[in-house]
Amino acid sequence: MRVKVTIVYDGGKFQGFQKQKSTKNTITSAIETALRSLGIKDQIRGSGRTDAGVHATGQVIDFMLPDFWTNLQKLKVELNRKLKHIFIKHIRIVPDDFHSRFSAKKRLYRYLFRSTPPSIFEEAYVSYYPKFEEHYLKEALKNFEGEHDFSNFIKTGSITHTNIRTIYKAKYKKYKNYHIIYFEANGFLRAQVRMMVEGALRVTLNKWSNEALQRQLNLEEKTMTKLASPQGLYLAKIIY
Repeated sequence: MRVKVTIVYDGGKFQGFQKQKSTKNTITSAIETALRSLGIKDQIRGSGRTDAGVHATGQVIDFMLPDFWTNLQKLKVELNRKLKHIFIKHIRIVPDDFHSRFSAKKRLYRYLFRSTPPSIFEEAYVSYYPKFEEHYLKEALKNFEGEHDFSNFIKTGSITHTNIRTIYKAKYKKYKNYHIIYFEANGFLRAQVRMMVEGALRVTLNKWSNEALQRQLNLEEKTMTKLASPQGLYLAKIIY
C-alpha cells in the first residue's frame, strides 16, 4: 500500500532535500536509510525540493509499504527513533495513484525574519533585515500575485518544462518581534521564493525600486539575482 507522510525537518543540518552524488547528508538519504533498516525498499517521492538550510513544517513524501507493515503508529515511532533533525508528523494510507508532487494543488511557504539581530539561538531559523516600511513591503509583494512567467526569478541553471506559476497570495504580517512573508501558489521554481523575498525587501530598504521589480517580473530586464538567506524559509504546507 502507498502511504502519505507529513514531515518536519531542520534544513540547516542537511545539504538539501534531494539525493546528491557528492554527499549522503540529504533529507531523502536520511529517510531512505531509516526505511531500509525497517525492511522498506521503495524510494520516497517528495512534494518539492528544498535547498540546504531551508526548513519544513509541512513537507509531504510518499512511498510504498510492504505487506508486513500494517501498524502505521508503530512505523511512525520507529522512524522517529531512528531519524535525527527530521520528525514524522503523520502517516496516512492513500490511493496507489497518489503522488506527493503531482497530486498537490497548492504549496505554502513562510519566510521568517527580524528587524533586530536574532540571538545565537535563532540564527539558524530566522533571517535578519534592518527596519523597514511595512507599507512598501506589502506593496512590493502584491506585484507577485497572479499568473506570471517567473523566468527572471529562478536560480541560474534550472531546467523546467515551464516557468509560469500562479501566486494566489503574497502577504506580510507581524507577530510579536517577528516578521513573516507568506506565499501560496500552485507551485514554485528553484529558489523562486528566496529571490522574491530578497526583491521585495530590497524595495522596502531603497536598494531596488518597485518599478525595477515590475520590469524584472515582466521580463523586460533583469537587475537583481540575489537570494534571501535560506535560514528564514519554511515549506509550511502542501494542499491536496
